[in-house]
Amino acid sequence: MNQLVILDYGMGNIQSILNAFKRLGVTCIASADPTVISKADGIILPGVGAFHSAMNNLHSLGFYDVLNEQVLHHKKPFLGICLGMQLIAEDSVESQFTKGLGWIAAHVTKIETHHKYPVPHVGWNEVNYNNNSLLFNGINEGGHFFFDHSYHVECDPNLVVAVCDYGKPIVAGIQKDNIFAVQFHPEKSQRNGAKLLRNFLNFVKVYR
Repeated sequence: MNQLVILDYGMGNIQSILNAFKRLGVTCIASADPTVISKADGIILPGVGAFHSAMNNLHSLGFYDVLNEQVLHHKKPFLGICLGMQLIAEDSVESQFTKGLGWIAAHVTKIETHHKYPVPHVGWNEVNYNNNSLLFNGINEGGHFFFDHSYHVECDPNLVVAVCDYGKPIVAGIQKDNIFAVQFHPEKSQRNGAKLLRNFLNFVKVYR
């Protein structure tokens, strides 16, 4: 099996993701070593917490440069999860203005539902996706996934492969070349989440 690495940068639900892949019969590793990341065939960036703290950790642990090199230059398959999706945007206004990785033309802003729906957005929600998206291959249209977030990505519509409705359309999935990202938590989304992770693994195999 190709080497799949989860970034351990102090902000992720890492054990849940490791367990999800274990249920698929796949062994992946979590690492805080940029050298290990550079040797990965596929990279997963999870995330739970504040955007500015996450970016500080990526810089201080030496991940910023290695991520840019491996994902943008070497085109390694990449999957961002929840905060991990937001971090690939240009910037965020959460707590304070903070620059992100800047891989996509996008900004992270607070969910505004005008009190129609509670924020944070927590729980199961229906996701509608682009039939051409590899990530959602074999998943029924309108499948449900588990969300937990207060901020969301606003980006170029051409990058969006999935959306959910939470009083307004919320970007739920993004794809740009070798870069995939989802706002929900596939590791907590039971069968649909398992299928999505398997689809990413299949892409890693093709890359290899």
